[in-house]
Parts: sequence; structure tokens; C-alpha cells
Amino acid sequence: MPRYALKIDYHGGPFAGWQRQSGQASVQEAVETALRRLEPDAPGIAAAGRTDAGVHAIGQVAHCDLAKDWDPFRLSEALNFHLKPAPVAVLAAARVPDDFHARFSAVERRYLFRLIARRAPLTHDTGLAWRVLNPLDAGAMREGAAHLVGYHDFTTFRSTLCQSKSPVKTLDEITIEEREIPHGREYRFHLRARSFLHNQVRSIVGTLERVGAGSWSPDDVKAALEARDRATCGPVCPPDGLYLTQVSYPEDPFA
Repeated sequence: MPRYALKIDYHGGPFAGWQRQSGQASVQEAVETALRRLEPDAPGIAAAGRTDAGVHAIGQVAHCDLAKDWDPFRLSEALNFHLKPAPVAVLAAARVPDDFHARFSAVERRYLFRLIARRAPLTHDTGLAWRVLNPLDAGAMREGAAHLVGYHDFTTFRSTLCQSKSPVKTLDEITIEEREIPHGREYRFHLRARSFLHNQVRSIVGTLERVGAGSWSPDDVKAALEARDRATCGPVCPPDGLYLTQVSYPEDPFA
């Protein structure tokens, strides 16, 4: 069966996450349902990241096996027709080798978290960013984030439900952008690693927000990391502002 990679864009708000769940809407189910409108016997698909409820993606990657030898452009167009009106779109499709796996072949994942500080409630960005009331100290947050970059035991920053065999990961990059917006400020957290633990990004951003608000010092982040204790983590921020932006492979299937 020919194997195809799909680059997928979705708004996570209506879904219980990527992964198919009994009785709840999922992105995986939406894509698989569209695939089975094309080939009723199409098997299930696998994705690079199992995003949680409410988390978005602009660069999720999944792979599927189909009986027919599809032209990739026609495959993406057909899937987008059958995905309507769900807030899910196939940005690109590509034929890939049989040993390509969306999850296990990936060598890097990138996430973005959007945080908006303003007094007024969000309107256009409702469900697309986390709102706090007061401006944050971006310099202090960058200083706190520096303690997390590198090879560490991230027990403090992973969910107690995390199924990863080890809490040890290498976090390659955290950068924090600050930009002025009408009547407020937006902070964009960019995180890059080969892989992430369950709730790791949201735990890190929630902790750094406490630093930016002045409730924690940058060195408190280091102490929390070294404690290797989930109880020492800051608040886990809501999923609204989190986006899976890019998944990289040794060879870009969509190039």
C-alpha cells in the first residue's frame, strides 16, 4: 500500500485532542473519517504529536496507507472537501517511503505558545491565546528559561499521567518574543526539542509567567527543575495558546 505524509492545520477548540477517543470528537477521527470517504477500508493513521484538548497545530504531520496510488495534490484536495466544516485542513500531502513514520521518524518538534497581557477580554483571539491582566517582565522570563535549556530531568515539568519511559529530555531552545499590540502586549514562547513530555510546554510557560509577574525569581525555576518534584512546578497554563508549529525529518517529505 502506498504511504503518504499529511501536513495538517487545525483549531483545537472543538476537539478532545488529536487522539481518537470514544464518544468525543478528535482530530484523528475527523481525518480518518475523511480518508474513509475516499477508501472505505483505509487503516488508521499515526501523527507526530498527540496534542491535548484545545491545543492547535499549524504543522502537525500524520501518515496514512492507502490502496490507490493517489496524486498527492488530488489527495489533499479530496480530503479538504470531506473535512468540511471541521476546522481541520490538509496543507500538503506527499508520497513517502514505506518505512516513514510520522512519530518515530521525526528528529525535531517546535511549539509556539501565545500569551496576551491586556485588561480587556480577548475577542478575535478567544481560544487562540492565554490572557493575563498585567504586563510581564520578559527579561526575567528569559533569565528563568535559560535554566531549562539543555539536557535535564524534567520530572517537575511533566504531567503525572505522562507515559514517557524517562523524564530526561534535551530542550534545545526557548526564545521569548515581546511585541506591543493595541492596549496590551503579546509574548510568544518558542520551544524546540526532539520530543516533549506530556504537558511539558504548558508547565514551563505557566512557571515562566509567574516569573514575569514577579511571584517567582528566575532562580526559583532552577530550584524547581532540580527538585525533580511535580509539586514544585508553577501553574499549568491553559491549552488555548499552544500550537504545534513544525515537525522535522532527516529529509523533508514536503520539499
